[in-house]
Amino acid sequence: MKMGAIVQPMILSGVSLIVFAFGLKATWRDAASLFRRPGPLLRSLFAMYVVMPLFAVALVAAFPLTPAVKIALLLLSVSPVFPLLPRKLMTLGARGSSVYGLFTAVSLLSVGLVPLSASVWGRAIGVDTRVAPSAVASIVILTVLAPLGAGMAVRLWAPEGADRSEKPVFVVGAVLVLIGLIPILIESGGGMISLIGNGTLLSLALFVAAGLATGHFLGGPDTDDRSGLALAAALRHPAVALAVARANFPNETLAPAAILLYLIVGALVVFPYMNWRKRGRLAGEREREGGAVRRYKRSEHRT
Repeated sequence: MKMGAIVQPMILSGVSLIVFAFGLKATWRDAASLFRRPGPLLRSLFAMYVVMPLFAVALVAAFPLTPAVKIALLLLSVSPVFPLLPRKLMTLGARGSSVYGLFTAVSLLSVGLVPLSASVWGRAIGVDTRVAPSAVASIVILTVLAPLGAGMAVRLWAPEGADRSEKPVFVVGAVLVLIGLIPILIESGGGMISLIGNGTLLSLALFVAAGLATGHFLGGPDTDDRSGLALAAALRHPAVALAVARANFPNETLAPAAILLYLIVGALVVFPYMNWRKRGRLAGEREREGGAVRRYKRSEHRT
């Protein structure tokens, strides 16, 4: 039995449990919030499915990358949002409506957008990339929509149980993902090392940095929208990219290694951005608290 037959279901189950845990803290109103705001929704889709694929095409043209890395950049640039996106945004203190609205809207629309984008941008770099909407739908439903909806349903009918269960469910999911990733990283380590060079690490880092900058710029004046779109544009769903790579490029055995390398590089590039946003939020909270204290003292002085 191949390792993938064991660890892949483990990782998918872990991701589903993590997203289920997110749903235990969300409401249906949160999930539908971005559909009620056409401006931010259109900016999100433009950033993720126009700007980022264009940047991927530019990177492919600028660097002498191996075919595996070219394929990985293309497929990642048209993949939906990273399934752990809500967790990252929650650590920044983002509002639930902002987090779950972006997560749900882009995931739903990706069923049609991923096949269309992969075909259009694949031709731009000279590869024939065909994606069946059913293939995208199965992954998105399994790892995003179904567990998120199940979690929200539990919260609707048993809010106290949802609050108690959220942390244990998340921990179990995270452990499953970590256990599943370890053998994959060991098995793919040689492939990832072989890809280093020819601008691979730089191109992957620039791709993530461009996603952060694009999302931050197009996210609008709201702090949560900016942070959310920045991370959504930079961090994409690796399972969708892997599935499309296997279906379209079965002989390109290093494409999965390139996608895993992207995850490692992405985590390193995103870390400073998240620290910067955390510091900015804390500074803003301190300023608001200080302003409230000053107003209170002035009112006390007048009385």
